[in-house]
Amino acid sequence: MTTETGRIDSGRTAAGGPGPVREARQAPRKARRTSRRAGRAGWTPWLYLAPALVVLGGLLVYPIYQLGLISFLEYTQAQVSGGEPTSFKGFGNYTALFGDSQFWQVLLATVLFAAACVVATLAVGCALAVLLTRVRAVPRLALMLAALGAWATPAITGSTVWVFLFDPDYGPVNRLLGLGDFSWTYGRYSAFALVLFEVVWCSFPFVMVTVYAGIKAIPGEVLEAASLDGASQWRIWRSVTAPMLRPILVVVTIQSIIWDFKVFTQIYVMTNGGGIAGQNLVLNVYAYQQAFASSQYSLGSAIGVVMLLILLAVTLVYLRLIRRRGEEL
Repeated sequence: MTTETGRIDSGRTAAGGPGPVREARQAPRKARRTSRRAGRAGWTPWLYLAPALVVLGGLLVYPIYQLGLISFLEYTQAQVSGGEPTSFKGFGNYTALFGDSQFWQVLLATVLFAAACVVATLAVGCALAVLLTRVRAVPRLALMLAALGAWATPAITGSTVWVFLFDPDYGPVNRLLGLGDFSWTYGRYSAFALVLFEVVWCSFPFVMVTVYAGIKAIPGEVLEAASLDGASQWRIWRSVTAPMLRPILVVVTIQSIIWDFKVFTQIYVMTNGGGIAGQNLVLNVYAYQQAFASSQYSLGSAIGVVMLLILLAVTLVYLRLIRRRGEEL
């Protein structure tokens, strides 16, 4: 009886349930199915991102590739017209560029000009953002509309208006300041100052709106507690507001560096292509002159590659310094 009962139980196990042996055989299959599902789930986000990546690849990656390729070629008007074959030049364009003293002068002027624009833009934008939190609704709305109007104005339009305002013959600024026929675009530093005013005017709204949104996100109890402790407005900004806004300030700083380092329209329009004898040239205008005015397309591409590498280096170093402090963006 015991033997028959054992046979019946073993038969039931074999017929009615998987049993230990069958479970052991099915375990690898389940593992493979799970891994396949996990693999499909891992690819799903990339499938959703594929259209955007294709567009970015066409608009960003391919032009950068072409820029780098042309910088290693002998590519002038003769090659464009088909009069001479395109030849590989290697680092010859970069050697000629780094051996040109004008390039280093333009690079220094670009760095100093961009740094001044970034500092001024951040200072004006942050100050007005704090002011927006202090005024009432109507003045706040008026300031917002005025700032957004400046931000929405095309660069070429704004540059033309500023040139008219500071015109030595017809501009109202010289009359109000009693400067007579003083020409702002004749001197090197006065021309850079005029362009700086226009760049800050059209750039500070981005900083103002972004920082203002960040300030409004700070809990009011924190600022109120600092005020009750007797801290001044400057101390509250330096010790409370700015540290809490640091991720936002990092973003607006990097954006300002990139924008101000690539200034072209304002310099080209307001100084008539770079000023007298190129005294107001920046890298973007210098690259334009080499590529299109002198038909040295490969040399202009080399300048563009140098600008790209400088901006990448500045951005990476800045982000690394922030991460060393233990902060996340």
